Amino acid sequence: MGRVVVHTHGAPKEKPLKQLIEMYGQRLQARGVRIEYHPAKESGETYVRRLHALGGELWLLDEDGEQMDSVAFARRYESWQLSNETIHLALGPAEGWVDGPELADLPRCSLSSMTFPHELAAVMLMEQLYRASEIQRGTGYHKA
Repeated sequence: MGRVVVHTHGAPKEKPLKQLIEMYGQRLQARGVRIEYHPAKESGETYVRRLHALGGELWLLDEDGEQMDSVAFARRYESWQLSNETIHLALGPAEGWVDGPELADLPRCSLSSMTFPHELAAVMLMEQLYRASEIQRGTGYHKA
């Protein structure tokens, strides 16, 4: 079973957003999802190198990435769970992803074409992962 790791460039500073991230993190822990905060002071290049060194499959959260509705995202989540590789979902540094050869061929996923603060994007991503797991389980959480 594949594991999913959410990576953020910096830990959340806003207490209410941090609480939401951690709430969804606790709900998802038994389902193979966890979150890792990386130092906000490290450069974007260092952050990308750190992510590349992890192995597994790396997905960048990017406003220009593939947009999916919740049901399509749940199907993608299911395929990640069936994978033998760890899936790394990375929220970028504040300046965005600096395109280079190490990022050129990486898959990208978008939560929206709008721009959000990193902490809010992390909440939204964690909620969508939770929603995907609930869709997969067939609960009434997703009201579509």
